[in-house]
Amino acid sequence: MSILLPLHIGQHIARYPILQGAMAVRISGARLAGAVANAGGIGLIASLGIGLNSPYFGKRQFFAANQLALMDELQLARQISPDGIIGVNVIVATRDYLAMARTAAAHGANLIVTAAGLPLDLPEYMEDYPDVALVPIVANLQAAQTLCETWQQRYQRLPDALILENCKAIGGHFASQCQESDTDTLETAIAQLQNYLTRHFRTRIPLIVSGGIWDRGDIDRAIAIGADGVQIGTRFITTEECEADRRYKEFHLQAQARNVVVVPSPVGKPARAIQNQFAENVLAGSPNLEKRCIANCLESCMCRDRGESYCLIQALARAAQGDIEQGLVFSSGAIKPVEQILPVSELMASLTDRSAQQKLNDFFRTPAMR
Repeated sequence: MSILLPLHIGQHIARYPILQGAMAVRISGARLAGAVANAGGIGLIASLGIGLNSPYFGKRQFFAANQLALMDELQLARQISPDGIIGVNVIVATRDYLAMARTAAAHGANLIVTAAGLPLDLPEYMEDYPDVALVPIVANLQAAQTLCETWQQRYQRLPDALILENCKAIGGHFASQCQESDTDTLETAIAQLQNYLTRHFRTRIPLIVSGGIWDRGDIDRAIAIGADGVQIGTRFITTEECEADRRYKEFHLQAQARNVVVVPSPVGKPARAIQNQFAENVLAGSPNLEKRCIANCLESCMCRDRGESYCLIQALARAAQGDIEQGLVFSSGAIKPVEQILPVSELMASLTDRSAQQKLNDFFRTPAMR
């Protein structure tokens, strides 16, 4: 088993190259992000629909509730982990993405991770926060090229890191043209992206692999083929600090890859979810599905625009609150059975093999090595 090296992203250094994935709605919040940061990883708060079940929703407009709820979560995360690295995941396809990014930066986030779209104008709105690292998620080399060249031309800057989605096993939405890539394809994608960045910008941007990372073996394989770090989402659901209802976590304990189905989503992309009554109704085109948009949160949504689909954040929230049959349960395609719900500290210990890390630290503390 190899030794895991620290992950440098902008001005921030994580002890371990592990980024906890953001899972909406209110599945990965302050408690989970803070615990991961305390354990030496990077904790992410998912901003999508974060205000939905907060005290602010109903009293205020949905987008205002999101901002206020995010401020609360960042404050709590920092109380839990005063010195850890805390980030916020922002969905580019939402109508309040720039407001949420600025709110995150203004209230203590160390990094902004963007998903579901290319944030071509993000640096313009982050000029007042030079210490906040910007980490876009990209699906392929073409997306990375468009993003990096646009940022360099307009703003004379590059991303502080890039997250490369492995579409074979990523949880939730994935590109409809995505192929079931194998390790060789991922290795090629990493090499192409690193070569492109070095050749065009004479710099090496950290690359983080997302999708299908479940255990230490997966981490080692990703590092071996050229990744600087990994993003892990679904594996953190069965932890004590995960924000979801206990029933949601227990639903994942015995779930396996064969239980994962691909369902259509209101955003027009397919999504991976654990099979339940809701998923079966969606696949069957059941007329009993509620088709009421509750927030008008997405730039493009078949629920809002044509009334042809379910409300995405309502379906996600219902599951996270414990209604595991009538809610949408996003999942990685690489999910495996888990024996029990563990504290984040124990999961991180299994992922990092701290005994080996300690031996390395002790080695460099010996007089001969000083």
